[in-house]
Amino acid sequence: MTQPSFPKYRRGQRVKTAVDLINDHSFPNREPDGVLLAAGAIGEIIKVAIHTEADVPIYIVDFGEQLLIGCLEEEITVL
Repeated sequence: MTQPSFPKYRRGQRVKTAVDLINDHSFPNREPDGVLLAAGAIGEIIKVAIHTEADVPIYIVDFGEQLLIGCLEEEITVL
């Protein structure tokens, strides 16, 4: 049995995207496989969860304009 992943970031932290965030078809009103946000976009973590099957932290980040995106640790960095 492996140890569960411990989240690196916490709720309330301001972050920016480290890479372009691509639509994985989670946003039906946006271009499939298109860029949702370019690297450098600023947001705030509003929830931290653990993906049970992959055992990795998922960060729900509010990027404003009613855009909430689930991000992996390697996709964001703390300001």
